[in-house]
Amino acid sequence: MDSAGEKKEGYLSLEKIIILSSLEGSAEEESLDVTADWSEKEESIDHTVLVQNVEDEAHYYDYHIVYSASYMVPMLYFRGYSSDGKPLSLDVIKRDLPSSSVSLLLESKWTFITQEEHPYLNRPWFKLHPCGTEEWIKLLSESSSSDGCQMPVELYLVSWFSVVGQVVGLKIPREMLI
Repeated sequence: MDSAGEKKEGYLSLEKIIILSSLEGSAEEESLDVTADWSEKEESIDHTVLVQNVEDEAHYYDYHIVYSASYMVPMLYFRGYSSDGKPLSLDVIKRDLPSSSVSLLLESKWTFITQEEHPYLNRPWFKLHPCGTEEWIKLLSESSSSDGCQMPVELYLVSWFSVVGQVVGLKIPREMLI
């Protein structure tokens, strides 16, 4: 709300976050024999070839925090795209998620991450489903305020994001936790 008590709508955004996608320890890697006899007359021959793999490119992510009036909690909307601007599929996004999130996604494929129209941009974005958010935020607020006072909005958002951000691999800067 602003100073006149009027409610403002909108969203918080964190945009163009770069995740360098790579094939971590691929089983297809060949081992190289580096124990060769070299004499001064032999030429060094490089048998490696540089091949750029589309999977190894940078992925960009935009994150928006949007308040859900129906769930009465903040929700994380996000989209991923490649350097040429093409949207990333959920399968590609799964490879960029922390391993703990991928296992949760496999357990609850249709309720953990869903795709729907962004409420302000009217374009398809992925979102983390807000089920359970109210319960764990209530637990956080009870443990942080024993005197029954309501948690300040800033602390609420930091607490919320410290949990939700981990799901997509974002960490809260230490300065925000103090």
